[in-house]
Amino acid sequence: MESNRGQKVRRIKEPLWIKGKLDLPFLSLVLILLTVGLVMLFSASYDYSYAYMKNSYHFILRQFIFAVIGVVAMLVVSKINYRKLKKYSKIIYGVSMVLLVILLAMPPMIKGLDVKRWLVIGPISFQPSEIAKFSIILLLANYISNNRDKMGRPKEGFLYPLIYLGICCGLVVFEPHMSATILIFLIGIAMMVIGGTKLRYLLISGASAAVLGGIAIISGIVGYGGDRIKYWLDPWADATGKGYQTIQSLLAIGSGGILGRGFGKSRQKQLWVPEPHNDFIFSIVCEELGLIGALIIIALFCLLVWRGFIIAMRAPDTFGSLLAVGLTFQVGLQAALNILVVTNTVPNTGISLPFFSYGGTALMLLLAQMGIVLSISRASFIEKS
Repeated sequence: MESNRGQKVRRIKEPLWIKGKLDLPFLSLVLILLTVGLVMLFSASYDYSYAYMKNSYHFILRQFIFAVIGVVAMLVVSKINYRKLKKYSKIIYGVSMVLLVILLAMPPMIKGLDVKRWLVIGPISFQPSEIAKFSIILLLANYISNNRDKMGRPKEGFLYPLIYLGICCGLVVFEPHMSATILIFLIGIAMMVIGGTKLRYLLISGASAAVLGGIAIISGIVGYGGDRIKYWLDPWADATGKGYQTIQSLLAIGSGGILGRGFGKSRQKQLWVPEPHNDFIFSIVCEELGLIGALIIIALFCLLVWRGFIIAMRAPDTFGSLLAVGLTFQVGLQAALNILVVTNTVPNTGISLPFFSYGGTALMLLLAQMGIVLSISRASFIEKS
């Protein structure tokens, strides 16, 4: 018998492209949400766009172009082997942290308002926090899959991933962008729970985060936090100022009733709800489509998350499973937080509604990430066929 001693072990090279069938239910849900989102964006932005841009189609045309590019990107990404992302996880995380640092070093875009969330490079503007969300999901998926046998330990399973998560959240909170900070933190904790981190460690981190958040608000690091809690509890205390947006949102939701006023017939979008095409677009949805329409849209988001979890459970490896969970949980959690803000269930933190709120680069990134989930579904089909 020939001995293999001393010979180099040949590693199987992962193919770049995946030929398996993608998950049609997940793809259909993405396209349905995207289509409904574009239709509602057109309705919500029509009057605002004409008043401020002298063109009623300004926002919908731009969003439509980004949507088309995003769908193409999603389909292309769905053909690329998601495992290729593993070796770039630390690089992507590092780049996103550098972008956050650069953002903090730049002057505020709006005079008199010390908020730094947008980075402008030539004709392109984007929020580095959007890239940070993806980077932390990718990094933790890679880290946990490489250390799955050690996730019950305090150092490997709790301290190290929490450091990655803490650096990211720390930079985002200083923008300040509290909603993105909360979103990133909860996504990271959820992935750690699924990855095997012991609950007692996470309870400690959750309590610590709550204390640090309270200190940040009280000390003024997040300067607007105290006011937002105050006017969340009683928006009518400053009905024409800091409570105005919340009040107009609630009026829109209440006037929609069960069946709504009808598509395009919102009154609050006529320059009552500030920037109705952005974070508060769901209030216009409720006014025009009513409770029934709002519940259908919430159901679509729930189905998307459910189908994403199905793909995660069928994934051929731990990395793919965690990546699918993180990406779909991000969509569901962000949608839930947005709806909670719009209905004044939680303080106004400024968070967009996926597939609905205006924002071209954010929409493209979101669709590309849905393409990664579809890539995982393709790989699952190949493994089981």
